Amino acid sequence: MEEALSKAHDSQAKLNAFTEIDDEGALERAAEIDRQAAGDRHPGQLAGVPIALKDLIDHKGHLTTSGSAFYRKSAPTSAPSVRALEDAGAVIIGRTGLHEFAFGFSSENPHWGPVRNPWDTETSTGGSSGGSAAAVAAGIVPIAIGTDTGGSVRVPAALCGTYGLKVTHGRVPLEGVFPLVPSLDTVGPLAGSLADLELSYRAMAGDRSEPREPGPLRLGIPQPWVENAPFEPDIAKIFENAVVSLRAMGHEVGVIHLPDAVPSTKLWHAIAEEVREVHAEFRARGEPYGDDVAMRLADAELVTTEEITGARNWQAMIRERFGDAFETVDFLLTPTVPVRRKRIGEEEIGGRHYRSVLSYFTALVNHSLHPALALPLLGSGSPPASLQVIGRFRGEADLLGFATDLEGKGLAGFVPAG
Repeated sequence: MEEALSKAHDSQAKLNAFTEIDDEGALERAAEIDRQAAGDRHPGQLAGVPIALKDLIDHKGHLTTSGSAFYRKSAPTSAPSVRALEDAGAVIIGRTGLHEFAFGFSSENPHWGPVRNPWDTETSTGGSSGGSAAAVAAGIVPIAIGTDTGGSVRVPAALCGTYGLKVTHGRVPLEGVFPLVPSLDTVGPLAGSLADLELSYRAMAGDRSEPREPGPLRLGIPQPWVENAPFEPDIAKIFENAVVSLRAMGHEVGVIHLPDAVPSTKLWHAIAEEVREVHAEFRARGEPYGDDVAMRLADAELVTTEEITGARNWQAMIRERFGDAFETVDFLLTPTVPVRRKRIGEEEIGGRHYRSVLSYFTALVNHSLHPALALPLLGSGSPPASLQVIGRFRGEADLLGFATDLEGKGLAGFVPAG
């Protein structure tokens, strides 16, 4: 615990990954676990594991800020997800920085400063769980917890070279988590190994299901979703090479045509009403937001009832299409993000707004409600490219089993930054 806390403090000037580092609480907790381990009580599967917690998830006795200038909640109790981790023996060492109110993909926070990527501090960690990704990528903690509403676990995992799990909506309790879009929000882990990712996920979700038996699988590449992506050329090539490797392992990989399942302005229309409801009281009081979040909240007010109705019909169609797809394949494959990096302070990547680029492969999955994993691909550069594997509804165990096989065969793997 002392080592993790020391690394957190030493990295802060460079990375700005934390909004709070809890030396006293973490060391007291570690001493308690030492006492349990020395006695008759088994302290749990995560005994003494240091974990970083995104600063919009309540932890008893600590301030939840949601990365904002004004929101301050002294949590009277911990979120169920945090209690479950602590029941398994984990130690929360601190709270991590994020995009303001989790409403963005850069973690370039105007109030707390930008979270910086350990691979290159001039680049973004992605968002909104940027501090959690940085803490894992820099080797400060083996596990960090984030939230994912449009890719906010998977995008930072991809840009920082870690594993990241977006769970099925509803799989991990959302109580004690400041909402963005309650109908889509999820809580999930980032980690430096699949074993750690799985331990933390199962602790939070209470999932005891077993993965399917290993063997050749049917893997689908959804088109035109993939072929129309705003790729950096090397990411497209790395994805093609990963497909070749999967075929060499005996898996059947083919195109699956999902012409309606593509990113659309309906992604925005579908969340606008919930976003403005969450922030209505703050906006009525004239609370100060950063420029980008203030602009997005103002834009949410302009979305019409007709557009919202159309977007909800679109969501229903997306869920039906994904359900149909899993009648014929075991998993869907895409890159996690179509680029390798976003520079801090730059609003565009390749002539498009960075949000639409970074979320291109992730946001659609939240609207489908399915689980998905971001897997760093070994030997694919610095930071590594990331493969997204999308699974069946409540199929996390199968996802983790498949990914563990890929890790064991050397296709996926974590390398600490630097």
